[in-house]
Amino acid sequence: MMRPLTFLTLAAVASAAQAEGRDVDYQVGEEPFTGYFAPAADEARGTVLIIHDWDGLTDYERRRAEMLAEQGYDAFAVDLYGRGNRPAETAARKAETARLYDDRKRMRALTLGGLAEARAQGAATPTVVMGYCFGGAVVLELARSGVAENVNGYATFHGGLATPEDQGYGPDTAPILVAHGGADEAIPMEDVVALSRQLEDAGVDYEIDIYSGAPHAFTVFDSDRYQAQADEKSWSGLLAFLDEVL
Repeated sequence: MMRPLTFLTLAAVASAAQAEGRDVDYQVGEEPFTGYFAPAADEARGTVLIIHDWDGLTDYERRRAEMLAEQGYDAFAVDLYGRGNRPAETAARKAETARLYDDRKRMRALTLGGLAEARAQGAATPTVVMGYCFGGAVVLELARSGVAENVNGYATFHGGLATPEDQGYGPDTAPILVAHGGADEAIPMEDVVALSRQLEDAGVDYEIDIYSGAPHAFTVFDSDRYQAQADEKSWSGLLAFLDEVL
């Protein structure tokens, strides 16, 4: 009897199918970047813009993009560090994220530049912006700014949730999905509570899912922090969210 495909098997199939997607060189201003575009096989149900973790755009984001393309979405993984800049050491990764945390205007501009390139590549206009870890913080930065056009929702996975003192969420912010590990020691539960209060006060449509025992970076395949149950549930939650807002 044929056994059903597991989530990890499906992810492996998507990884093997990366030839369907392609690296895309583009510019924001005069600076060169390299993103990754995985188009839906048929007419796209919408676009998902993927913001990378602190190590830059790697095969992890490419794999997620292919998984989304398999579900009928155009997926574009942006590059916020610059072509060829993929820091391998912790100190270098901290330095790259600090540059953007200290220059929020640049962070937003590079994200919008990636979104513009996705649409230039033919990606469907209605978009959900999602991100992992550092990328999750970037997602919320864009959500608070309200400057992105035709964005129907935002999703963050084990991402930074703190709001700068000079920022806040507006009532017109598109729906937000937050996937958070109950055992996350990097992003404290106090930040989850504070975010929920801010979104309630602003009247934003949001959902916060907390997965018991899941550490920070619980979705990262092949790492010692990976937790299959939380990854599978949060992925199902994302697909339901995409189906609702797109």
